[in-house]
Amino acid sequence: MTENIIGNPSKNDFFNMLMRNYASLSVFLMGSIALVVPTGYSVGPLLLLFASTCLLFRKETVKLTTQDILIIIILATYALVVGGMSYIEIGSRGLDRPVRFLLAIPVLLLILRYPPHLAWLWSGLALGAGLAGGWAAWQKFVEGVWRAEGYTHVIQFGNLSMLMGVICFAGIGWALSQPRFRFAWCSLLAVGGLMGMLASLLSGSRGGWVGLPVVAFVLYKSYGHKLSKSVKALVIAGLVLAGLSLYSIPQTGLQDRFQDAKNDISSYYSDENRDTSLGLRFEMWRGASQLIMERPILGWGEAGYAEAMIELGEQGEITYQSSQFGHAHNEFIDALAKRGLMGLAVLLALYFVPLRLFASGLKHQNLETRSLAVAGTLLAVGYIDFGLSQAFLAHNSGVMFYAFWLSLLWGCYRVQLIQQQISVQPQN
Repeated sequence: MTENIIGNPSKNDFFNMLMRNYASLSVFLMGSIALVVPTGYSVGPLLLLFASTCLLFRKETVKLTTQDILIIIILATYALVVGGMSYIEIGSRGLDRPVRFLLAIPVLLLILRYPPHLAWLWSGLALGAGLAGGWAAWQKFVEGVWRAEGYTHVIQFGNLSMLMGVICFAGIGWALSQPRFRFAWCSLLAVGGLMGMLASLLSGSRGGWVGLPVVAFVLYKSYGHKLSKSVKALVIAGLVLAGLSLYSIPQTGLQDRFQDAKNDISSYYSDENRDTSLGLRFEMWRGASQLIMERPILGWGEAGYAEAMIELGEQGEITYQSSQFGHAHNEFIDALAKRGLMGLAVLLALYFVPLRLFASGLKHQNLETRSLAVAGTLLAVGYIDFGLSQAFLAHNSGVMFYAFWLSLLWGCYRVQLIQQQISVQPQN
């Protein structure tokens, strides 16, 4: 019975093989060109969405588990609540980003029916993170830009590069389980992980680094017991040495960014200058908090929030410059201010329900399965971290990456779980 969830993989007909290869190529593109081609993060998802239409004409149905249905409900609920409230206020243009969460659902069904080859998933991520690091280095050291930004907003570029990098480290578990080219796969993913983190460093996006202790905890909990004490010590020493080296090189800009943060905080609390990078965030959070106190249940809406913040700026409650931003630069405060408690509830569910479901597999005995659980856990952890200093889902790149990578990773993870169940069933 369980084998029907993935469309009976024993049916190795030409169409099934074609669809799996198509899905594998699309998934490879999801990672490899995400940040190095303009709107590259949309190419793979669009290819998968197009292919999902074939499910309408296939006789085999995708049988869903309770957990699959829960992921679908989370995606649909967020889309309907946020999209519905935005549509009531500002019309059809409010549906642009929320509807993408609905479009991720058929992609999940496609992945369950025609799961991609995991080698394409992990190699695409490693290549994409590596290219992002190389592109960031080119921008920083050759073109001489202040902060590397790729083809998207600088904070989005830095944080998504970081996320792709740490997910590469999750894939090392898969690499260790490969009978052939194990060392090559491990090296590729390790380099991809480091290059993704380098891209984040060179972007100067500090928010993504706040959650690194949690990322390290997830990776340690999942793989730490497989490492000897000497290897653990070597890894820690290597990371510390790399960090100190990067910090000591003026061209990386790390010293300036840390000093800027220190100066911003000092200037804000001394009232010397509230319109610095961090000062503007503090002002936006303060203004949004006032709005939340006035309308905690349903919030102010997109347009209402913008108008109310401008009014606070004109009244001198917050600085004028901070009143000009369309979101609060904090995902959770922004959701509460614009959509009230309901908006905050669906946002928390969007992050924490998948986090709980993926985290249950962090100790799975099969490394291929565990690597996907780690990747899904880090996806949610990363977005929670990013959301502390940026409204990540207010950007197309943030929406596309979370919605479709959640569907991809969950679909692959569930297929692995089913295959593990089949493999341990006694043969008749």
